Amino acid sequence: MDSGQFIPLLAEKGITLSGEQKQQFETYYEWLVDWNNKMNLTAITEKGEVYLKHFYDSLTAAFFTDFNGPLHVCDVGAGAGFPGIPLKICFPEIRLSIVDSLQKRITFLGHLTEALGLKQVFLFHDRAETFAKKPEHREQYDVVTARAVARMSVLSELCLPLVKPGGRFIAMKAQHAKEELEKAEKAIRLLGGQTENVYNFTLPVEESERNLIVVKKVKKTPKKYPRKPGTPTKLPLE
Repeated sequence: MDSGQFIPLLAEKGITLSGEQKQQFETYYEWLVDWNNKMNLTAITEKGEVYLKHFYDSLTAAFFTDFNGPLHVCDVGAGAGFPGIPLKICFPEIRLSIVDSLQKRITFLGHLTEALGLKQVFLFHDRAETFAKKPEHREQYDVVTARAVARMSVLSELCLPLVKPGGRFIAMKAQHAKEELEKAEKAIRLLGGQTENVYNFTLPVEESERNLIVVKKVKKTPKKYPRKPGTPTKLPLE
């Protein structure tokens, strides 16, 4: 996929890019490749693949959930900024918080957001387990996203405590989402969530499978969750 395909494919989904937004994606690609020479941000650096597997893939969350308006969005474990930064480029009214456990990635994202001219982007170097315990973040977000960070039972414990009641947690998955979700249903209920929808689709061009799991927050998360750093991964709520 090149930028010439990217733009009309987004338009088909109702996302129309301005000249400035198109340039922001070009700049994003250039910065990603440049910084990737200094640190390991992504194994994907060929331009067509970045546009498909990072930019377009990140935006699939907006094909099924409305990101228009001043939503407060938190992206957990964003790495090189996916899906948060592509969503922010296309929906500039959102307030975006990104939390990642590696300082070097947060440093990259700080320079990137400045280069892209993005406002209302807040970057946090923290573990998701401790971040979600802080009163200024706990149950404060309309939408929480996570893309290929961990299996669903673990992700639910890291992300649902950040979602305000009535808000949504969107997990972006490749294959095996159904099996992961079956094992995670106990955790989702325990943490105050309810599975609302599962969207299965394929990326254009290469036809690889993708899944979006949308969980609605229906009640507050018990105070003891998330457990201390490392515990959700070692002892998932399954």
